[in-house]
Amino acid sequence: MKSGARLSLPKDSGLSKVPSKSSPSDELNRQIIKLLQEDGRLAFKDIAKSLAVSEGTIRNRVQWMKDAGMLKIVALADPMAINYKADAMIGVKVSNSSSPKAVAERLSAYTEVVYVVWVSGRFDLLIEVVCESSELFQNFVERHCYRNSDIDQFEIMTAIEMFKNQFLLKRQSV
Repeated sequence: MKSGARLSLPKDSGLSKVPSKSSPSDELNRQIIKLLQEDGRLAFKDIAKSLAVSEGTIRNRVQWMKDAGMLKIVALADPMAINYKADAMIGVKVSNSSSPKAVAERLSAYTEVVYVVWVSGRFDLLIEVVCESSELFQNFVERHCYRNSDIDQFEIMTAIEMFKNQFLLKRQSV
């Protein structure tokens, strides 16, 4: 290879890495995410001023994190604050004839389901269901949990009081 020549990989080679500036272990990214967790509508210029960097840096970092799939800016409604009548976590034990992924995909399709995670322990899935009335919640459970061959057992855990509702950036070792 000639001196000064650069080796580059084809974009579709699968060997290229996500730029380090979109890494969750990057301290500036953590600070940006922290500010956006407090207020997802915070202007880039305000974030930049707070972190003593340029607005362009913030814009680029946010875009890189979005492109890398590690950041998604969405509105989160606190079910307790907007007085939904039914908010519950349902622990689901998947039947032997099905898979957690298949049941998770089936239940994820319903608008009442706001959270689905495959877990270890007593249950296979933990889902959060939010409805505007107890009747709608009852209908959801009867239609989608009872008498479904892919669910062996389930347990409903209703919310009594919300103490914290925050999605945190998973810390990864470098």
